[in-house]
Amino acid sequence: MKVAFYTLGCKVNQYETNGMIQEFLKRNYEIVLFHEKADVYIINTCTVTNMSDKKSRQMIRRTKELNSESIVVAVGCYAQVAREKLEEMKEIDLILGVNEKNKIVDYIEEYLQEKKKIEKISDVMKQIEYSDFGEVEYSEKTRAVIKIQDGCDRFCSYCIIPYARGRVRSRKPENVVKEIRKIAKKNIKEVVLTGIHLASYGKDFKEEYHLIDLLEEINQIEGIERIRLGSLEPTLITEEFVKRLRKLEKICDHFHLSLQSGCDETLKRMNRKYSTEDFRIIVNRLRENYKEVALTTDIIVGFPGETEEEFKKTYEFLQDIHFYKMHVFKYSPREGTKAAIMEDQVDGNRKEIRSNKLIEMSNKNEKEDNEKYLGKKLFVLFEEKDGEYIKGHTTNYKVVKVKTEDIQIENEIKEVEIIGEDGLELIGCMKEEKE
Repeated sequence: MKVAFYTLGCKVNQYETNGMIQEFLKRNYEIVLFHEKADVYIINTCTVTNMSDKKSRQMIRRTKELNSESIVVAVGCYAQVAREKLEEMKEIDLILGVNEKNKIVDYIEEYLQEKKKIEKISDVMKQIEYSDFGEVEYSEKTRAVIKIQDGCDRFCSYCIIPYARGRVRSRKPENVVKEIRKIAKKNIKEVVLTGIHLASYGKDFKEEYHLIDLLEEINQIEGIERIRLGSLEPTLITEEFVKRLRKLEKICDHFHLSLQSGCDETLKRMNRKYSTEDFRIIVNRLRENYKEVALTTDIIVGFPGETEEEFKKTYEFLQDIHFYKMHVFKYSPREGTKAAIMEDQVDGNRKEIRSNKLIEMSNKNEKEDNEKYLGKKLFVLFEEKDGEYIKGHTTNYKVVKVKTEDIQIENEIKEVEIIGEDGLELIGCMKEEKE
């Protein structure tokens, strides 16, 4: 039987899709691309925003257009928190929660025997141990995403994810190290560590062991040349953490610090655990220790009660911090969260105006930052061809492309001189070409 996947949302979902694919391959199913005709379509859903919910439903409906006789599975975060809404969709044959991903093949085969709709959604709040896929294979050539943690106990007032993912659960360090050693043997040079709340890694262990301890172990794995961190809670970046991190030469100098607002009053309503002054200290700490550090962030505009004055404070704070890049989200109420029932909800037009202002700032920052690299030499891990170019990333996550001609440099790290720009991408020239 042919199985096709469509994955929405975060890198954690990408990793879990890889895990599910591996389970199907073990039992001799054939994996095909989503736009192809398949017997089973699996939508790995996301619920972080209203747009994610909408996109999940759209992709579910699209499956029957591809094959009206197919089996359709909705699995993951949206299925976990919106069971009733999915039950109304006639296209769906199986609704599976977050913890059911590991046994998805069993549920498919049960459905094939019984021909009855299956709904399996366990209580994530009762899950106390990390659920591991075991041996996950990678088709990637240059970069592998590794999930090391699940769940979140921060309960920010706008966020539904703790209810979709449950409490903090950390993967055993020996299993993480074992998987990355396998990856290194495949000549994959970069690993990206991801989780629902990466900074909480190790919090649930009986013995004291934290993210920095794991990073020190991974840094010693031969063959891995870059370690990239996913989104981080800013409060993780203590002096002690940076002191130890700075000694690890494989750590990429790109940090995604999830700020959400540059106004203290808004941060309090969001139930974030830091102030803007705390955040400023953290940013300065990283910039003092990493010369070419690139800082990116997430910002929510139009949070309930965000006045023009509060947005002005956010705008001015962001101007001052000068992030390399910002991912801007218009606040969308998530049923079941505190923010959804707060007074003073902001209308859509104001959200749109505020969003556009910050996106304009982000693009300007990125262009200005890129201009600083003209004439400089950077090391680039090349990943994929794009027309007459081949593209890759620097350690601080800038996109660089060089003309390929007949150069075979995929999955190689090369020194490149930056000679120009193309939009928000840098154009490079390799030393050998110049000579």
